[in-house]
Amino acid sequence: MGHRSSCMNLKVTAGAVLAYGYNHVISVFPFHFLRLWYLKAYLGGIGEGSHVQMSCRFLNGRKVSLGERNVINFGCLFDGRKFHIKMGDDVSMGPEAAILTLGHDPQSVSFTDKGGDVTIEDQVWIGFRAIILPGVTVGKGAVVAAGAVVTKFVEPYSIVAGVPARKIGDRNKNLGYRLKYKPFLV
Repeated sequence: MGHRSSCMNLKVTAGAVLAYGYNHVISVFPFHFLRLWYLKAYLGGIGEGSHVQMSCRFLNGRKVSLGERNVINFGCLFDGRKFHIKMGDDVSMGPEAAILTLGHDPQSVSFTDKGGDVTIEDQVWIGFRAIILPGVTVGKGAVVAAGAVVTKFVEPYSIVAGVPARKIGDRNKNLGYRLKYKPFLV
């Protein structure tokens, strides 16, 4: 048990160093190619053509996978501490949005952890400062409005808004775009 415990502590420490390195040093460099180089080694996966802007934070990047041609705006948070985050292709995530996979059970007398994997399917548009909570799937082509707090499954091609997020409309199902965003600095 002692060897297993020390290996686990080494793994946790290495993960914390990698997270700190990206979140506090690399993420503030204005050169996308440098951030991308680090993210290719740090994340669980990052698809071709994806762009992560400055000041995004990853909590255990090994459990975060970004699809192809994702546009992740500045200041976003990906909480992969215990559970996985999987994003499809052509996902646009607005500034300062957050995807959380871990929290606490409010009914627990011992403040027990509670969480789950988060899946964001293809061509989802997540607005400014939206929050996706643990265990949620956002269906293909859905729109999460700015400031929305998503607490449950979002149907494909639906538009949700509010706290908690509720369906307010439907999105066109004939989406044919592929994101292409490659500025030199940001």
